[in-house]
Amino acid sequence: MNKKLIAITLIGLVIAIAAGLLLRRDPARAPLPVAQAAVPAVRADADTLRFLEGAAQLTMLRSEVLQAMPLPLSDALSARLVFDEDATARIGVGVAGRMVAIRAAPGDTVQAGAVLAEVDAPDLGTARADLDKARADEERKRLAVQRARELVPGDAIATKDWEALQADLAQAHAETLRAAQRLKNLDPGGLAAEGQRLRLTSPIAGLVADRTATLALEVGPGMAAPLFTVTDPRRLWLLIDMPERLAAQVQRGSAVEVTSDAFPGESFTATVVQRGQMVDTNTRRVTVRARLANLQGKLLPEMFVRARVLQTRGSGVRVPNGAIVNQGLFSFVFVQTGPAEFKRRHVTLLTQGSDSSYVGDGLLGGERVLTTGALLLDAELTARAGDKP
Repeated sequence: MNKKLIAITLIGLVIAIAAGLLLRRDPARAPLPVAQAAVPAVRADADTLRFLEGAAQLTMLRSEVLQAMPLPLSDALSARLVFDEDATARIGVGVAGRMVAIRAAPGDTVQAGAVLAEVDAPDLGTARADLDKARADEERKRLAVQRARELVPGDAIATKDWEALQADLAQAHAETLRAAQRLKNLDPGGLAAEGQRLRLTSPIAGLVADRTATLALEVGPGMAAPLFTVTDPRRLWLLIDMPERLAAQVQRGSAVEVTSDAFPGESFTATVVQRGQMVDTNTRRVTVRARLANLQGKLLPEMFVRARVLQTRGSGVRVPNGAIVNQGLFSFVFVQTGPAEFKRRHVTLLTQGSDSSYVGDGLLGGERVLTTGALLLDAELTARAGDKP
């Protein structure tokens, strides 16, 4: 018994020294008042420890309320965020010209139809002139047909001449339609100013995510990159690298839990919308696409994140691996049952991951579980195993 008391005293002194160093570095982290020396815990029963209020050991313990959630198909998988192509427009030009004005910058919010830039396009001026000439020629031939129609009943005009005038009018009309269609192709929105200046407009409302356009830049329909990229930042696609052995288990509509190093301790939700139709021959993985609602705009395209595809059946409590104490084939966690009371409880692990595991029997959602200091409590409980409660 003396050896046990000496061991408990030594453990208490180590904890007190560590707590003092911790408080010296960051006093704000202490959740409870700290005593000057460690006070041995009271063993309430075989699996329960109760500390006095203000015991130094409490400064080394952290607990959290853990909720039950659907089980994941696997541990966290690598994933990448990209633009939602259903809410993205990449804008270029269909005519050669020179950039003469820039109306929008990256990060600007624009409405549908907003002018992004203006291009001086000689081909646009030529197309407009061709249309004007075609219309004038069609009008002249239409008047000629009207005059000839009055002469046909009296045989004052030969039949072949009458037929020729009608054919000329039809050809002129066709030329007008061709010229109008070409102008429409060069200026789909019909917003071109008079002359040969073309206005580039946004077809959707959103954010200007990227811009390659600069003043005096020579532009044309064969450019490798779009001049403007406009997207809705509240909508993103999540591309998940799914191992082929799990691909068959992914279902459309499955929920996905997303975490990022940029926002530790925070998770986001996505929904599977499509499973890839081929396996990458190098990685043996299938790309699963999910839609993520980025309502607060925290996440950005091309971010690398971690994703867990959740199963539609079964649930468990997600517990950090640091909160689990393994003893041979058995696993335990400490549940906080009072302000300074902790009970060791045997649990069944449903899945085990690199940073967390899912617990089934032995733990209910909504309970407060010790996430930091479980090994310390287990050591003290073991050292006092011979004591009577």
